[in-house]
Amino acid sequence: MLTLGTMLEALTGHPFEMVTQVITDAAIDSRLVIPGSLFVAVKGERVDGHEYVEEAIHRGAVVVLIEREIAISIPVLNLRTSIVNEGLQSFEVPLALLVDDTIQALQTIAEHWRNKLTLRVIGITGSVGKSTTKEVAADVLGRRFRTLKNPGNLNNEIGLPLTLLHATESHRCAVLEMGFYVPGEIALLCRIAKPQVGVITNISHVHMERAGSLDAIVEGKKELVEGLPPAPDGVAILNYDEPLVRQMAECTKARVFYYGLSPQADIWASDIEGLGLEGVRFVLHHRGDSLHVRVPLLGRHSVHTVLRVAAVGLMENLTWEEIIAGLRTSQSQLRLVAVQGPGGSLIMDDTYNAAPTSVIAGLNLLSELDGRRIAVLGDMLELGEFEERGHRMVGVRVADIADELITVGQRAKWIAEEAILSGLPETNVVIVEDKDAAIDYLHNRIGEGDVVLIKGSRAMQMDQIVAALEEIE
Repeated sequence: MLTLGTMLEALTGHPFEMVTQVITDAAIDSRLVIPGSLFVAVKGERVDGHEYVEEAIHRGAVVVLIEREIAISIPVLNLRTSIVNEGLQSFEVPLALLVDDTIQALQTIAEHWRNKLTLRVIGITGSVGKSTTKEVAADVLGRRFRTLKNPGNLNNEIGLPLTLLHATESHRCAVLEMGFYVPGEIALLCRIAKPQVGVITNISHVHMERAGSLDAIVEGKKELVEGLPPAPDGVAILNYDEPLVRQMAECTKARVFYYGLSPQADIWASDIEGLGLEGVRFVLHHRGDSLHVRVPLLGRHSVHTVLRVAAVGLMENLTWEEIIAGLRTSQSQLRLVAVQGPGGSLIMDDTYNAAPTSVIAGLNLLSELDGRRIAVLGDMLELGEFEERGHRMVGVRVADIADELITVGQRAKWIAEEAILSGLPETNVVIVEDKDAAIDYLHNRIGEGDVVLIKGSRAMQMDQIVAALEEIE
């Protein structure tokens, strides 16, 4: 278990083996503190964690990291200037540690703790599908090993270190999603987590508004494979079907293992059949083996998730029985949930977020379902210069699949325009400005036999459309 002594060793460079106060948890939100926790006071754009130190102590924090002097009721150890005597046997807790930068201190502690553990770390990044891949991979590896994973979306320079501090000596694997906004971010996460296996899902224009360009996204994502150890210890699991990912093989000294739909990949799939809400089935191929697989993940695009998770399992020496059992029992269909709508309609709630590739994947699943197909699509944000083109790409696919389209927001008008140009009758297209107008329109217009896909960026509050429709009797 992580101890105060380990933390002090990380921050000072001196051993404190006799300081055995156990740290039970780590948090940056005082509301999440439990007895025995480390509380890290982080100054954000809107909230300064230093203002909640006393609340964290009241909730049971035994150590707090601060980067400025504050009036608190516990002793403060100044690690900026003090020469801490490693011969000390104990420290009074609760205790505050004053450091130059609390986020950097958190990262230093996490890196130090990770280095003390015998842990296989699987890093996962990509534009779309990394969270589902993380969840399913953790389910599969959990068939044999005690496995850690990022809770929720704790995948950045704060969330990943917090996750690592939950690791114990009994964990054998950690599946860590690595988020990206700007080049250098994943390199930092790799320095902290030291993954031996790196999985790249795909590359698209998601977050291009922040990253600046598609080239910048490629540069950022490939930092994962650049940060892997050389073969045979390091393994880069790459999507053969995407040229921008496939060419990352040139950027790593790790062993390269390809997955995809091409027989040229190391593990590949054929005979794919979407079963709507019943999942998907296909034939999986690897080194002469052919396995007929059926899994509960939704949509044909989920085959790529299965392939990369199977690749992870193989790299960790799991048997096919363990891999397939983990896939079949996984409950990790995170993003899309089918719920009952008004009048016996079926609502496909895929409102977590949206990018052109994920919206098209949702539309492809819609195409596998029987009934009148209605797409309710909101603005896709953070696409940068790809913004109009991305929305119009979705519009083309909508025309192939949907019987009716409702768009929500200014940018989504491009979806409507392109769908009409691609053959969807203009009478079947409705453009509204916001979620409330969408709710009003849909209120009495869907019923028995209708299948409704609802998707858009989180800022569009598309989830509130789902909630409102669920309440209609």
